[in-house]
Amino acid sequence: MTPQTMAEKILSQRSGQAVYAGDLAVVEVDQVMVVDSIAQSFIQVMREGLNATPKYPERVSIVVDHVAPASTVSVAQAQKEAREYAAQTGVRLFDVGRGICHQVLIEERLAQPGWIVCGSDSHSTTYGAVAAFGTGMGATDIALAAASGKTWLRVPESVMVNFTGELRPGVTAKDAALEMIRVLGADGATYQSIEIHAGDRFTRGERMTLANLCVEAGAKAGLVVPGGEILELYDVPAWVYPDEGATYVREITVDLTALNPRMSAPSEVDNVHDVAALRGLKVDQVFIGTCTNGRIEDLHAAADVLRGQRVAPGTRLLVIPASSEVMEEATRDGTLLTLIQAGAVLGTPGCGPCMGRHMGVLAPDEVCVSTSNRNFIGRMGDKDARIYLASPAVAAATAVRGVIALPEDVQGAVA
Repeated sequence: MTPQTMAEKILSQRSGQAVYAGDLAVVEVDQVMVVDSIAQSFIQVMREGLNATPKYPERVSIVVDHVAPASTVSVAQAQKEAREYAAQTGVRLFDVGRGICHQVLIEERLAQPGWIVCGSDSHSTTYGAVAAFGTGMGATDIALAAASGKTWLRVPESVMVNFTGELRPGVTAKDAALEMIRVLGADGATYQSIEIHAGDRFTRGERMTLANLCVEAGAKAGLVVPGGEILELYDVPAWVYPDEGATYVREITVDLTALNPRMSAPSEVDNVHDVAALRGLKVDQVFIGTCTNGRIEDLHAAADVLRGQRVAPGTRLLVIPASSEVMEEATRDGTLLTLIQAGAVLGTPGCGPCMGRHMGVLAPDEVCVSTSNRNFIGRMGDKDARIYLASPAVAAATAVRGVIALPEDVQGAVA
């Protein structure tokens, strides 16, 4: 058999026949994920367009996370309809406070190596962290997958990303991901699968950050070749791994040893610079959270910088854990107390202000440093607000100084 990439391997397995880049494949779907902001449209298509109910209710999850708790009466009504639909059909419902869809599904083990996970959110590429083919779709395609248990895909070409060397202290998986996007470009992997080769490097959470950001290069999927912690947490089938000699449309290498802390400047994710080059810019709001960097290790990184410090006057620090499990762990180990004592404002586990609908939207001309994945014009509020993307440690240092800063700027001040 002709050697296959990871994407070709998974889609072949789930379609029951060998497929390669450019082929059309009809595949079994292992999990359909619907977020609250699109649930109303999904339900309408199911009822009126398809006159159907989910074929496999146990394979469908509705997650209330994008505007949770509800911010308006119309949002509350839409969420009420989602709850009623779940009760009527038997699909899973993760309600307000459980957390962000991608974090929750992985915590609940509803994404597994070799699975197909279709989500009504573009950052469904996150599931590639555990070697699942995760991809985002619109309401109609998601409804068809729920109604039939299948979907069709054009098998994507693959881009190989090799991570070599080791991260130096103060440099994180977020920095590696931003560098990957800088090299590939915002449309450098459009409708392709980014296949990340990192050996045993990176925890599951760090791999989620890498896979999450793949869509910011236009990718249909972001697959991290299993290794390290993934092998401890999951039973990874041998057929998931890419074959030696598989065909890639492009190969890039990122030397982790050479990386400095990185930051995406407005208003494109691939507008990446060393944080040191942006030092000193006044910041109004810092946001730590989202499906990119709201995990327990991210809160730990922020707390390490904030311990014994205070948020600068004139700067707001919002911290929103990615899930209730993250919040519980951060409560047990004292992380939340450290954050609160530093002046952080905590929010309900969920997406928070990431998509600019509630819980901290930006005013005209405000500057925000965020650990999220997008800094587009108008993304978090007013079109004249500016968003810079960075790691949790850099975000925390920025909150303390009130200007874009590195952790060493804060730690040096303490010394």
